[in-house]
Amino acid sequence: MKLLITGAWNDAQSQFEILRQMGHEVLWMQNEHEALPDGGIDAEGIVCNGLFLTHSPEEFPALRFVQLTSAGFDRVPLEALRSRGIAVFNARGVYSIPMAEFALCGVLQIYKQSRFFLKNQDMCRWEKHRGLLELYGRTVCIVGIGSVGTACASRFRAFGCRILGVNLRPRPAEHYDEVYSFEELDAVLGHSDILVLAVPLTEQTFHLMDDRRFGAMKPGAILVNLSRGAVVDSAALLAALDSNLGGAVLDVFDQEPLPADSPLWKKDNVLLTPHNSFVGDGNRERLRRIIMENLEQFK
Repeated sequence: MKLLITGAWNDAQSQFEILRQMGHEVLWMQNEHEALPDGGIDAEGIVCNGLFLTHSPEEFPALRFVQLTSAGFDRVPLEALRSRGIAVFNARGVYSIPMAEFALCGVLQIYKQSRFFLKNQDMCRWEKHRGLLELYGRTVCIVGIGSVGTACASRFRAFGCRILGVNLRPRPAEHYDEVYSFEELDAVLGHSDILVLAVPLTEQTFHLMDDRRFGAMKPGAILVNLSRGAVVDSAALLAALDSNLGGAVLDVFDQEPLPADSPLWKKDNVLLTPHNSFVGDGNRERLRRIIMENLEQFK
């Protein structure tokens, strides 16, 4: 197969010889927004992330296989590709471990007042804080019980939490005490101490968390968003942070980079990172393995 690989697979070049031994002709394209390399239009397979944001699928008449380096499908014209019979694979499970650890870390930082102690450390100030919270016994609602959500569920459960899942198609699942449908989300929010968003961005999940749903949340609850920024209505979030929400752990935003004038930067009850939760030292091997397995099975 003539295989076009972009720089989204950052370890790709170390695998070129193995790919050639598998019978593939490898074409390299470092930056996805640039012009295609010689022979690129003849690609039968593509390994990429956002290539189709700047290049139409129609540029590749021989295309049969697409491997994404991301877990989400929101950067690809999925229906257009599948209507042509093109197989599309994502990086399911590759980033679940670091993202789940990030979610747990963020909540613990808020519960244990890490920001308070860090500021005091910078000023060499010895001052106790009597308002630290325990994670044990809390109820965690995870919206989206895929690989990321389930990785979160297993880790929060290890801390003695009760785990509720909300999913488009509810089903019994390991690590969850109960699983509900999207239609039941409002009721679940009222008795959840922590809300983790781990859903893909779709028409159904766009602004899933709006004024009404933030209003339905348990006072003092913590929001963790690992999915996409547009799953949350930003204006509604800001209002909730000033009223009933206890805090938020945010790794994704509807505008990235987050503008310097965003009020979120200055919120004491917000921990934010620059779409960084997926980073982990085990990603390289997990991504290599899933790409190679999918190529092998696609023969």
